[in-house]
Amino acid sequence: MKALWSTLRNQHGSCPFCEVEPAKLVSACEAAIAIKDSYPITEGHTLVLPRSHVKSIFDLSLLEQAALWAFVAEIRLSLTRELSVEAFNIGINDGADAGQTIEHAHIHLIPRRKGDVIDPRGGIRHIIPAKARYWEKE
Repeated sequence: MKALWSTLRNQHGSCPFCEVEPAKLVSACEAAIAIKDSYPITEGHTLVLPRSHVKSIFDLSLLEQAALWAFVAEIRLSLTRELSVEAFNIGINDGADAGQTIEHAHIHLIPRRKGDVIDPRGGIRHIIPAKARYWEKE
């Protein structure tokens, strides 16, 4: 795994995702690496980073995207087993207006647990709180 990780390291000197601390590394494959989030929302919050330094997942070829999503599925399964969780928020902040703060594409896998919030309905819709509870507007 360390050899695969080293191909990403130092690709872009100013990118924190191209300078990942080895202690944060969770797993790696040819297409991507998985790291622990530095500011986790929940226990197990993991980021999957393509090895290619691109701003958007959509800057990757379709083949690279497929490999990336296959790896996301592997990491999700691993977290499911390791943490005994069955639910996740999986998301991408694609562009500054969507909240992307690091210009290296990445996918968040956020394990969720029963009771971690009072009402989980709406999930990621809560990024714009006034639009989250759509079922109350009908």
